[in-house]
Amino acid sequence: MPLALLALAVAAFGIGTTEFVMMGLLPDVADDLGVSVPAAGHLVSAYAIGVVIGAPLLAAVGVRVPRRRMLIALMGLFTIGNLASALAPGYGTLLAGRVLAGLPHGAFFGVGAVVAARLVREGRQARAVATMFLGLTVANIVGVPGGTALGQQLGWRATFLVVTVIGLVAMGALAALVPYLPLERRGGGAGGAGGGSGAGGVVRELRREVRALGDRQVLLGLLTAVFGFAGVFALYSYLASMVTEVTGMAASSVTVVLALFGVGMTLGALAAGPLTDRAPRPTLYGALGALALVLVAFRFTVHVPWAAMATVVVIGAVGFMTTTPLQMLVMEKARHAPTLAAASNHSAFNLANAGGAWAGGTAIAAGWGWTSPALVGAGLAVVGLVIAVVAGVLDREASSGRRSRVVARGAGSREAGDRDGAGVH
Repeated sequence: MPLALLALAVAAFGIGTTEFVMMGLLPDVADDLGVSVPAAGHLVSAYAIGVVIGAPLLAAVGVRVPRRRMLIALMGLFTIGNLASALAPGYGTLLAGRVLAGLPHGAFFGVGAVVAARLVREGRQARAVATMFLGLTVANIVGVPGGTALGQQLGWRATFLVVTVIGLVAMGALAALVPYLPLERRGGGAGGAGGGSGAGGVVRELRREVRALGDRQVLLGLLTAVFGFAGVFALYSYLASMVTEVTGMAASSVTVVLALFGVGMTLGALAAGPLTDRAPRPTLYGALGALALVLVAFRFTVHVPWAAMATVVVIGAVGFMTTTPLQMLVMEKARHAPTLAAASNHSAFNLANAGGAWAGGTAIAAGWGWTSPALVGAGLAVVGLVIAVVAGVLDREASSGRRSRVVARGAGSREAGDRDGAGVH
């Protein structure tokens, strides 16, 4: 494994920690800043908003920036955002700090996925991308529970100061371990990578990236992420309340349950890499179908502590198994300009986070019970599966059409050659 993948994983660990740790710190933040817990909950949404806005924007701005430099700059912005959060004097400034920390999230994973795929030989790209995402999953096993415990003991600001240090370490690792990678060469003559230099080259590169983002298969991939992954967050957002209100477990056990979810995510990431390298679409179909089934099962297993915890691991595993094939399919379909599409995929995942939480909360507010988010999540996973299957069918039809045209052109050339030969005789 190239050491550069380790640097990417360290950065992903810091990003994953700061994204999810706020959920465990909400009571402490609310207490310290004198706001309600629901108001403090907007700090979770603020980060997601930063991701949704920043992913396409920063990826587009950085299309002509060398990959290593872009990764370091994005990690620098992330570090500044977390330092601003740690030093925020009030609720408003903390809200702004969370948005700032979220801005580079999607662009980092978008650029990082492109870099990871270029660091390894053909046929191992998905495993390389999955290795980077391991940092994100390990954050849910170690970073989030550890950050929550640290914040409870030393104050929530200490958690964000530690994440700031992780950001600095990640910047150093990226600078030391990620090799210089020239920008991908495009068509366009002497201009080289971007078909030109200066402002004109940047504009042309942006147009190419935007056109790639408008590809039908890319858009269907993003829609699959929005609906399919929303199924995970419809449940995950209310998992703590479910295990205390329905399973009857103590509040102190919530950290263990969240860590088990992280264990499942890690297992899913480890399995997704080699499976995606072999068959990306079947891996995606299988993960989404399994997610729908296990979410329905959780509606029943949640009443038994050991069964509930086992099901949580499986939900984390099959839920996160969707991320690598989606990332690779989007990058493949936008292969001539993959950065913006790969970054936008993370905007889609964060829309899924917000949409899934909203859908699950709406079901609870409607009086359907604490377990209703599991069924809502299953429905969303099925919608994601349907979109994925439609994308696969359309892709096969398009490929068949291209092959038919190639065969027809070849046959036409042979017929013309035969006629020419007959004329000679």
